[in-house]
Amino acid sequence: MSDLTSLKDWRYSVDVEGIAWAVFDREGESQNSLSRRALEELGQIVESAEKAGAAKSIIGLVFTSGKDKGFIVGADVREFELLSDVKAVSDNVAIANAMLDRIEKLPVPVVCCIHGFCLGGGLELALACHYRIATRDDATRFGFPEVKLGIFPGFNGTVRSIRQAGAMAAMPMMLAGSMVRAGAARGMGLVDELVPAASNLTWAARKAVLRKRRSKPATGFKALASKWPLRSILANKMRAETAKKVREAHYPAPFRLIDLFDQYGGNPKRMKSAETEMFAPLMVSDTSRNLRRVFKLSEMLKAQAPKDLDWTPLRVHVIGAGVMGADIAGWCVASGMEVTLQDLSAEAIGKGIAAQAKTLSRKFKTKPLLDAAKARLIADPTGLGIGRADVVIEAIVERVEVKQKLFAEIESKLKPGAVMATNTSSIMIEDIAKPLVDPGRLIGIHFFNPVAQMPLVEVIKGAGSREAEVRKGCAFVAAIDKFPLITKSSPGFVVNRVLGPYMMAAMERMEKGETKENIDEAARTFGMPMGPIELADTVGLDVCAHVGKILGRSAEGSKLEALVKGGSLGKKTGRGFYVWKDGKTEKGAVTADTKKLEALGRELVEPLIAECEKVRDEGVVANADLVDAGVIFGTGFAPFRGGPLHFKSKEAKGNVTPFRSAQAAE
Repeated sequence: MSDLTSLKDWRYSVDVEGIAWAVFDREGESQNSLSRRALEELGQIVESAEKAGAAKSIIGLVFTSGKDKGFIVGADVREFELLSDVKAVSDNVAIANAMLDRIEKLPVPVVCCIHGFCLGGGLELALACHYRIATRDDATRFGFPEVKLGIFPGFNGTVRSIRQAGAMAAMPMMLAGSMVRAGAARGMGLVDELVPAASNLTWAARKAVLRKRRSKPATGFKALASKWPLRSILANKMRAETAKKVREAHYPAPFRLIDLFDQYGGNPKRMKSAETEMFAPLMVSDTSRNLRRVFKLSEMLKAQAPKDLDWTPLRVHVIGAGVMGADIAGWCVASGMEVTLQDLSAEAIGKGIAAQAKTLSRKFKTKPLLDAAKARLIADPTGLGIGRADVVIEAIVERVEVKQKLFAEIESKLKPGAVMATNTSSIMIEDIAKPLVDPGRLIGIHFFNPVAQMPLVEVIKGAGSREAEVRKGCAFVAAIDKFPLITKSSPGFVVNRVLGPYMMAAMERMEKGETKENIDEAARTFGMPMGPIELADTVGLDVCAHVGKILGRSAEGSKLEALVKGGSLGKKTGRGFYVWKDGKTEKGAVTADTKKLEALGRELVEPLIAECEKVRDEGVVANADLVDAGVIFGTGFAPFRGGPLHFKSKEAKGNVTPFRSAQAAE
């Protein structure tokens, strides 16, 4: 029997009743992830439990977490790069799957206790257990986020989730990479029992072992969906719905998952082996490598927020109840903060508060929680909240003299230690700060529209901004679940600076005769979420002209200038380069063929990439990786390409390969 006293990542013990407890508490990590060593030690525990179970020296095995805030967040993404080819992936996956099969076959009840995140490989481990108990806590979430890394569940999670929840519930969750709360997981069949809090898990697990409880698989119509011909009908519908969201050439993983279900969903044993056959090529693809890079970039952005800061923002005061200011206020409330919203007009404040109903209702699902959130969003026409706020953000008209006057008026009203910030999209921080008694206190906290959807926030350090204020700005951004990007004060900062040349160059092409439909489709063919002409309409043509002027690209004599002068500002007025109806564009036909669209798409992003190189060379952010991170999370630049500078570097080395070539090689 293995020596289980020297484990690094697990603690194993057997209590007086003969129940074995395997506690996952990964050494030196704030959260549990399945590393190679953790899996090897788990194998030793399983071997010991097999022998003890056969000898009747234990009556059950319970898996739980030693971390306060989570069960298992998945596999350790940092170790993925160790697997360089299909065979290496297949061999390692086979070892893990054999171990999960052994857990499933243990002769004693196996119970899994879950509090906090149970994702990816963590959920696959839980599904291999006989019975699952979770806390009702809002922090407890279940999901398979693998598609976001260019793969799908590889530890037979596809088979076991469909077995427990049925294909109609399990497949959409895997295809979207989404998370569900404990109550929803219980309703789906992924969880068997709910308890109020983490302190209740041990007692509930003990009862489950003593009563030899076992989860029941999906039955009735849930199970019928995996049978032919319903399986084929469902698969075709899922393909069509997935194709509306992503292109197979860009993100093949969800389409391979549908193929797996379509071909083998009626034969669980064959589906297990086929899962690995389809998973391994995805794992070593350029798409997955680049998406894993994007994940690392997101971790790099999170690291810009200080961990050692003795300051917690609880109250926010937002000045300006227009679309941006009101959305900032709404998002802060959704993040648990109290917010006072100020504007010159009580009507504007009321309109801004009313507009947050959708954001708040998405976050808070019960009436008491929603009512409490609404109560935290407070109309404040006279600015009484300024003196109580931990963070004061200005989001008014983009004119330097107006902003200067405002900050000069409120500077003395802020409490000591409060952050004083502007949401300016283009004005230099030091220019706004000139009239202040303490100009080093002002920083930029620049959100992007729509606030609820865009993950990036630029934290802008003016020439005189103090480092302590920048650190607090980053801490605030992290506290509202956004990614902070520390940026030097310079024209356009990062995101607007690189978007400006991209959109302006596209407009110049249109002026020369290329259709807007061809231009926008070419950009989407490259992988952009939206074409540059449609993006300009969405941002607002007046904003585009203003930013272009700041960046030295005048719109004089162009169609852009004519539209702005005529009041056709894009989506917000119903007409710009496109006509907009019900929030959507009226588009004409795309006339270019695929080859031309691919070539045009590459040409369209060249101005953006060139500007990224300038941003890097000028040190606007700390390094090239942060340029890529800012542009991916701030503009939506094709994540599967790994970032503009990364893409340019690989292209220069001749390493850019379309995924369809890799598919052909399979």
